[in-house]
Amino acid sequence: MRVHYLQHVSFEGLGYIETWLTAHGHTLSATRFYEEGYVLPALDQIDALVIMGGPMGVYDEEVYPWLLAEKLFIQACIRADIKLLGICLGAQLIAAAMGARVVQAQHKEIGWFPLQPTDACKDIPWLYSLFIEQPVVFHWHGDRFEIPAGAKLLLNSVANTNQAFIYNKQVIGLQCHLEATTETVALMLEHGAAELQPLPYVQSAEDIKKGIPYISNAQVIMAQILTHWLN
Repeated sequence: MRVHYLQHVSFEGLGYIETWLTAHGHTLSATRFYEEGYVLPALDQIDALVIMGGPMGVYDEEVYPWLLAEKLFIQACIRADIKLLGICLGAQLIAAAMGARVVQAQHKEIGWFPLQPTDACKDIPWLYSLFIEQPVVFHWHGDRFEIPAGAKLLLNSVANTNQAFIYNKQVIGLQCHLEATTETVALMLEHGAAELQPLPYVQSAEDIKKGIPYISNAQVIMAQILTHWLN
């Protein structure tokens, strides 16, 4: 498939998603909004869209004017039946484009915390099987999306509800970072160090580094999600 991705900052790329897509023969193209002269593709040039994270908020159009164009592009992709996968900010942008609110989360959540599947998740056996044991995964967010109309809430955490949604098998939004690699975690720590405040669900840099072994299981989950999403 022809997979296009939207990247908002240099230090939040595809991570393991790129590794998996390349290994499985998919072609990749990108729009990097932090570069001058960014270009969005024509809808008939792509089959799937991945939208990555970033430190900005979905409503920060005054600071990042391209956010408005991005949300309009997401809406157009949904109407065109293009597959969409959103990661963190990317999931929030999809939710906003679908008419749902994005609000401040109950708790800022940074570090390694488990996810719990919802009752609706049980309706998707392959997905439920990935989360039945409440895997520990990487989080880095201060906002949360509300669930768009027609979508199903799939996952919660102790700190925050609304960790993932699915819409018509076409659209998946993930608040967490299943795409994390050792390198991407290091980059987020480098660029987001000021956010590591002493809060109930914000871990220290040292504890985040100790959680690196969780990456391997998260990538197994990410691979299964990509497989089912693209098929």
